[in-house]
Amino acid sequence: MLRSFSRANTKPEFLLQSKPRPSGGAITISLFSSAVAQNQASLTPITSTLLQKCNSLAQAKLIHQQLLVQGLYQDFTTRLVSAYLTHNAPSHSISILERLTPSTSVVFCWNTIIRRSLRLGFSHDVLSLFRRMLRLHCPPDHYTFPFVLKACGELPSFRSGAAVHAVVSTTGFDSNVFVCNALVAMYARCGELDDARQMFEEMHDKGICDIVSWNSIVAAYTQSRDAKNAVELFRIMMNDSEIHPDIVSLVNVLPACGSLGASLHGMQLHAFALRRGLFEDVFVGNALMDMYAKCRMIEQANKVFESMEVKDVVSWNAMVTGYSQAGRFEEALGLFEKMREEKIELDVVTWSAVIAGYAQKGHGYEALGVFRQMQLCGSKPNVVTLVSVLSGCASIAALLQGKETHCYAIKCVLNYDWNDPGEDLMVINGLIDMYAKCKSTNVARLMFDSVAPSDRNVVTWTVMIGGYAQHGEANDALKLFSEMLQEGNSMKPNTFTICCALMACAHLAALRFGKQIHAYILRNRYESVMLFMENCLIDMYSKSGDMHAARVVFDNMQHRNSVSWTSLLTGYGMHGYGEEAIKVLDDMRAAGFVPDGITFLVLLYVCSHSGMVDQGIRFFESMHTEYSVTPELDHYACMVDLLGRAGRFGQALELVHSMPMEPTAIVWIALLSGCRIHGNVELGEYAAAQLQELGSENDGSYTLLSNIYANARRWRDVARVRSLMKYSGVKKRPGCSWVQGKKGTATFYVGDRSHPQFEQIYKLLADLIQRIKAIGFVPETNCALHDVDDEEKGDLLFEHSEKLALAYGILVSTPGVPIHITKNLRVCSDCHNAFTYISMIIDNEIILRDSSRFHHFKSGSCSCRGYW
Repeated sequence: MLRSFSRANTKPEFLLQSKPRPSGGAITISLFSSAVAQNQASLTPITSTLLQKCNSLAQAKLIHQQLLVQGLYQDFTTRLVSAYLTHNAPSHSISILERLTPSTSVVFCWNTIIRRSLRLGFSHDVLSLFRRMLRLHCPPDHYTFPFVLKACGELPSFRSGAAVHAVVSTTGFDSNVFVCNALVAMYARCGELDDARQMFEEMHDKGICDIVSWNSIVAAYTQSRDAKNAVELFRIMMNDSEIHPDIVSLVNVLPACGSLGASLHGMQLHAFALRRGLFEDVFVGNALMDMYAKCRMIEQANKVFESMEVKDVVSWNAMVTGYSQAGRFEEALGLFEKMREEKIELDVVTWSAVIAGYAQKGHGYEALGVFRQMQLCGSKPNVVTLVSVLSGCASIAALLQGKETHCYAIKCVLNYDWNDPGEDLMVINGLIDMYAKCKSTNVARLMFDSVAPSDRNVVTWTVMIGGYAQHGEANDALKLFSEMLQEGNSMKPNTFTICCALMACAHLAALRFGKQIHAYILRNRYESVMLFMENCLIDMYSKSGDMHAARVVFDNMQHRNSVSWTSLLTGYGMHGYGEEAIKVLDDMRAAGFVPDGITFLVLLYVCSHSGMVDQGIRFFESMHTEYSVTPELDHYACMVDLLGRAGRFGQALELVHSMPMEPTAIVWIALLSGCRIHGNVELGEYAAAQLQELGSENDGSYTLLSNIYANARRWRDVARVRSLMKYSGVKKRPGCSWVQGKKGTATFYVGDRSHPQFEQIYKLLADLIQRIKAIGFVPETNCALHDVDDEEKGDLLFEHSEKLALAYGILVSTPGVPIHITKNLRVCSDCHNAFTYISMIIDNEIILRDSSRFHHFKSGSCSCRGYW
């Protein structure tokens, strides 16, 4: 079998004895030998041809060897350098150059190697080659410096760029326009805008500015988001008779006009482009569309789009993005589908524009739907896409989809050494924001802690602080904000960071901390965004019990918007200052602001907490008749609350039954709350039954019904409700009060003895109760909602958390200084009565904020006048 196989594959002898073909090396050596034997002068064209046509590194090395053997090496060094570079062997080229005497051709070779490294993205190698070139005393020329400066900008490395600038000055190239333009661009890319401007001004003084110089500095300001200076510089450039703006000039300045919302400047540039015939360029058309879209002139953007003879995918993307950002999703999706119909290749920008548009408007489900389509089409998401998807998940608290996006980011974006650290941080910031808004603050904090402190940017801090502030963990928010401002941390908070911290202060009624933040704002001059912060300050002072400070902030505002007026109205409502609120409404109308649905919601709240029932009814009726505002569910809930507090249950029930929409839990809880105030057991049971049908059972509704039964001394029903709570797994929130002292905030629960000074607190409280009993105070034992005797009820009332907080506040406060107390639940009647009497025997005003409103106790009276 083996023999037959061998025979079958036997070849004729002449085939086995064919001559081998000469190798490339043999040909090279043969050519050199032939040329030397005939005439050495003929070697030059042969060598040049060989160097041009050699197709491997090995052949280049053989030619190099033969040149050394024949003693002709010096005549072909630059060609050898090029040959080695062609075959990706820069180290061989550098080895040759290091042995050559500096000359123009040698400098050219160094420039070629440097340019190659820059093109391949090896910016560090560019700087290393430049340093080696200087050490060899090879003088760089006006081509070398722009390459090296561009590498400094791409790193970016301000220190290296400044060092190269020094070399430019010492070598006499500081008046070369190409080198100076590169310096302007380098400083801008390193974020040193002042140095870029100074370089430009020096060029201008020397009279060497050209159109590239102007374009570079305008682009620097635009890219640094200093749109105002970008537009101003462009205006100066237009007035220079020797400079003629080109396509690049328009493409640089139009985004700045869009950022400023400067539609007039943009329209003037549009006219300029038409006059100069620049509008036909697709880049100019795209920039004009983007500018109009950012100025909310979407129809004008569409006209530009329709008039463009040539459109690329960027043109379509600009319009899709414009419609999305304007909230016109139907038009955006229409263009999106038209792109598909016309078989225009959808790129990642197209998909991302639609996803981002939905996410920014809070339409998270739609954003996720488009993201799924994108994946089905095989388009790979980029960082912007993922951040937009995470924003969409955050807007609808879609934790599961957020986790899926997190997994995708780990597999496809994060944890790669070659990634841009800035892009990685964008994704991590988006993940922190998503987890925080989905109420997974522990996971968000783990992600925050995973970022090294030196790598965190202001967004990293802001999303974590905001996550804590928005989801009831205000103490953690303020603690983290304090860490951000610690010495050694150079991170400066932005507007959103500060507003999140003010939100946390408002939640905790942390007046002292809020004042410190206010002082920080004034010291650091945030004038450009002061309106936003001032509105937050009004809210913080209002919710922290200092309406005078809130009004001072409001009165000193240079500009006000509807949020400013509404914030002040809300503050007066919380404090029960109904008459002052009505005056603010009159001033608001006089200032030209028309009340909207939110304004009326606040007004009804004000009337409800001030006992202004008839005024509230008039406001409710005038909403539709005078202002064409259709009442919504929240307005009806406020009206039920207003009527229920006043004991007008017939009107309240009639309103509930006449609602154009089905009443939800918020309406029935408002009615149940009114029943508790007035002891209406029958209607309270009806409201509780409606809540049970809706499946909206929480500790608040159970507690209200239990309190109604307790006030009616129906202890069996109290026990039944508590048993039902236990069976349903509903736990009652414990009463908790906190008070600001000299050394921070102290927190107390019912019967709390954990404070180091608890013996002094209880002793002082016992003394206060004894003193106010002597002047007429009688404990309201019906507030002790337990079936025990009156003496034991008195002991239970004595240990309420707000009383303990007050005693501690008196211990640590200076006479005459207001004592600020906050309670997480509604203050009971007994504590309210006790505080009224205690305010008669101490010099401090007592400012109590409960879950419903503020109470200011002073000289034996309360600002609520017994109506709460």
